[in-house]
Amino acid sequence: KMTGDKFASHSNFLERCFETLATGTWICTFVLGGSAGLLVSIYLIIYTQYRWIIGLYLFWIWVIDKDTPEIGGRPFQCIKSWSWWKYKCNYYPLRYEKLPGVKLDLKKNYLMCCFPHGVLCNGFLNAFVVADTKYFKHQSHVVTLSLQFKLPFIRDLLLGMGGISSSANAINYVLSRPSGGHLCALVVGGASEALYSRPGCYILNLKNRKGFVKLALQNGAPLVPVFSFGETDLYDQLEGPRIRSFQKFVQKWTRFAPIIPIGRFGIIPYRRVVTTVGNFSKSIFFPVGFPLEIPKIINPKKEEIDEYHAKFVEKLTELFEEQKYNYLEKPEDKKLIIL
Repeated sequence: KMTGDKFASHSNFLERCFETLATGTWICTFVLGGSAGLLVSIYLIIYTQYRWIIGLYLFWIWVIDKDTPEIGGRPFQCIKSWSWWKYKCNYYPLRYEKLPGVKLDLKKNYLMCCFPHGVLCNGFLNAFVVADTKYFKHQSHVVTLSLQFKLPFIRDLLLGMGGISSSANAINYVLSRPSGGHLCALVVGGASEALYSRPGCYILNLKNRKGFVKLALQNGAPLVPVFSFGETDLYDQLEGPRIRSFQKFVQKWTRFAPIIPIGRFGIIPYRRVVTTVGNFSKSIFFPVGFPLEIPKIINPKKEEIDEYHAKFVEKLTELFEEQKYNYLEKPEDKKLIIL
């Protein structure tokens, strides 16, 4: 007969197994899903009788439906509310903490500027895909590489998650919605920032990243700093001068940084807490620092872009310095480095 304690122990073990499985499945899907979908499509076209179905599907995504990632995407709430996400979030765990006094106006659109990239943006994805189903009254849109929307199967998963293209046109479309009520979530540092991700290090690729400020000014959309503490602790990386040269070469031509992560069982991240700083107000969740209000300037000058970029960097730095004492070990030794 199984005692209550033994049952709880077995139940906890199974729960952790499901969490590990969900996380590993997501990592494999995100990293390999694009190339796997392409290879499966080629195989079905060449070797099976289903070639006409795949042909119609490819015609749909490359011709008829190709502009969807540029005009707000096609999110599905049923995908955002999958139990899969719950197990993935509980694996680390990914959590949120309350910041008092932050309010987002439903009549406005916001550009949520997320840091750091880390290896796979775990805190960012959880906040704007999973938490969206429970806490947001704004419609969230997650910016990802445009190339992903040209790859079969993974494209439709990303669209269902609320994904949009990383092009300026796609971001402008969301930020210019006249009725307001939209969040555009952008990892500003991009793939190149992932190369600097190391446990205990917070190095941001931000000094020369000013395009997001220009987009915000053109639409009068407030900039909101979002910081995921612990994001860089999820993986180590294989390093070396030859590896770094190869990474830079590939990134130059593809905008993708090929990282060799070291985690549990290879590519599964370590179980370490990731905290996205946020605020709960009634049933609404806002992952934030305080918004930086931005005037609407259709054709902003370089000096104006530089001015608001400097103000944003100051706000982001304040958020990090104030909150690191709540979420990091030995916070006095942790510095925010902006490259």
